[in-house]
Amino acid sequence: MRVLVTDGMDASAIERLRNDGHEIVEQFYEEDELGTALRDFDAVIIRSATKIREKQILEAKDSKLKLIIRAGVGIDNIDTKAAQEAGIEVKNTPRASSNAVAELTLAHLLSCARNISIAGYTMREEKWEKKAYSKGFELEGKTAGVVGFGRIGQLVGAKLNALGMKVMAYDIYKNPNVRESETLYYAEMDDVLANSDVLCFCVPSGEKPFVDEESLNKMKDGVVIINTSRGSNIDETALLNALNSGKVLAAGLDVYADEKNPNWELVKHPHVSCTPHIGAGTKEAQSRIGLELIDIIENYE
Repeated sequence: MRVLVTDGMDASAIERLRNDGHEIVEQFYEEDELGTALRDFDAVIIRSATKIREKQILEAKDSKLKLIIRAGVGIDNIDTKAAQEAGIEVKNTPRASSNAVAELTLAHLLSCARNISIAGYTMREEKWEKKAYSKGFELEGKTAGVVGFGRIGQLVGAKLNALGMKVMAYDIYKNPNVRESETLYYAEMDDVLANSDVLCFCVPSGEKPFVDEESLNKMKDGVVIINTSRGSNIDETALLNALNSGKVLAAGLDVYADEKNPNWELVKHPHVSCTPHIGAGTKEAQSRIGLELIDIIENYE
């Protein structure tokens, strides 16, 4: 197969595919050039930076392109309906990066709880602000709401449980294999919003943001919000206003509405722990993603 890799891929996986006889081209295309470029490839492997919308799919229709692979979990940067109608199959690697994202969710929560981000920043400015940042909080005994209880959400829930937190999970689909207990159980969205000390978002994009002015009004005062899912799940202006008013105590963010130009006022807020969409950015996750990609390509019929 002739395969286009637009957003990078594990080097050992690329070497393996080349050794197996596949032609791998590593190149990023802007949206207005991508559709035409896709016509020359059997498959394309993308991450979050590349968007394949209806326009690109229509431009690539009736060409050699037959497979779009998302190296990651979410496929909301691909118009799957248009691809299906064009006879192009869409695959992803749902298992490989789940633990990496779950661990980053935990890292942001711990950073928010103990003021690690801002305290570390002030120390690099040679300031000893011990008094200002000694008013953190402990996770044990608190209630965490996990919105989106798929692979990542379930791992987040298990890790929060292990830290002594009670977990309320919301999902449109209740997995029958999830063992509910007094400290981990499904609940309705309004109950999760109203009773959580911490809210972790592990959910694909919805029709509207999960965090907006309406939902913020339903949350506890002093809630902590962690988002490692999709930037569009949060109304960033509403979140910034809530941080400034104290309604939201702190936020941990790995994703943003516009990742090339995030809301810098939000990112620079002293009560925000932030990273530049590195959820799947571990050596182990990238290696697992590479293995899943190899499996998809080698077994494609």
